[in-house]
Amino acid sequence: MKITIITIGSSGDVQPFVALGMGLKQAGHNVTLCTSDRFKISIIERGLNYAEMTDDLIKIIDTDEGRAAIESGGNSFSLIKKVKPIIRRMLDEAWVAAQEAEVIIYHPKALGGYHIAEKLGIPAFMSLPLPLYTPTITFPNLMLPNLKLGGWFNKLTYKILPLLTAPYMDVVNQWRSEVLNLPPRSFLATELVRSNGQPVPVLYSYSKHVVPRPDDWPETTVATGYCFLDRIDNWQPPEDLVEFLVAGSPPVYVGFGSMAGRNPEKVTQIVFESLARSGQRGVIATGWGGLAVSDLPDNLFKIESIPHDWLFPQMVAVVHHGGAGTTAAGLRAGKPTVICPFFGDQPFWGRRVFELGVGPEPIPHKKLSVEKLANAIQVAVSDDDIRKRAAGLGEKIRAENGLARAVDFISDQLANWFLVSG
Repeated sequence: MKITIITIGSSGDVQPFVALGMGLKQAGHNVTLCTSDRFKISIIERGLNYAEMTDDLIKIIDTDEGRAAIESGGNSFSLIKKVKPIIRRMLDEAWVAAQEAEVIIYHPKALGGYHIAEKLGIPAFMSLPLPLYTPTITFPNLMLPNLKLGGWFNKLTYKILPLLTAPYMDVVNQWRSEVLNLPPRSFLATELVRSNGQPVPVLYSYSKHVVPRPDDWPETTVATGYCFLDRIDNWQPPEDLVEFLVAGSPPVYVGFGSMAGRNPEKVTQIVFESLARSGQRGVIATGWGGLAVSDLPDNLFKIESIPHDWLFPQMVAVVHHGGAGTTAAGLRAGKPTVICPFFGDQPFWGRRVFELGVGPEPIPHKKLSVEKLANAIQVAVSDDDIRKRAAGLGEKIRAENGLARAVDFISDQLANWFLVSG
């Protein structure tokens, strides 16, 4: 079948879909992935079709206004005004990419997938690497603090999810009318149910060993296990990095992706002093808008971007912002994890790491200091219980095959779709 995958965001939002696309292609499907053009080469290298989507939404995050919104945990009115035209362009591009689609798989952050499937009358799957959309009594909406008020409160918190996209529903509804010739939808409407009343199948690409599956989830929702996108076969690490790694004890990885906020120089200084105080060597990842790194002491090494599946197993611990993809890579490597969350789902993963006993308590970025980070690194590298639990969790994750389960789930749900639809 012809399957179009639509997603947008950072590497953690895209790489699981590339891996899924490869699994679906191996199963005999024709797969097109529509996402930011910064991932175009990686997608084509892995044998998938690529469909264009603007990179402007990601670029705006790396502006002063974007970083300020990240630090405050929300969007400013002026930023929303700037984002709306970008979203309209993304919706138009997704529609172009899906013209021949027989199945849509989408990250809800891309906004268009649900509506395109409605217009075309084809099967649709929501997919994301965090348990965000499906209500449960087990834990609250992960965008909210866990107040431990009971199952009734936990389930109630999922009612606010439509508010995440409410600021942009006027753009979506205008596009539904002008392009799809569909009626408007309420900004309170859920994406878990189609207009014909059928449930939307949901794939959460994380491990049950990290977040156990709630008993009250429907059969149309599954935690598949992680869908990792490993490095291509001919990739080779930089020689100077290899030399650094073999020249001393295993270092600590530190990287905050694009999340270093409005003062990356301050964050960088905290990282440098924390590693020095804890007596650790470090590999510092600058990302595409994160840590600012210039002159380095001999015990530190700077990288722009290195495949985590190669690097993390060689670390003694990993320190990062708590993005879903980076968290998954560190846990798979079996390494103690220190999370310094900034916003979104990052505090949730920080809590899970701590609750699982595979890392110290998370340090919110607004409370980040040399003393706190140095102490957390020291705990991560020296606590034998944390190290053993992290190694054990890594073994469990490596034994899973999330990609195969995801492909099987999609196949089963498609069979049900065509059985019901005749």
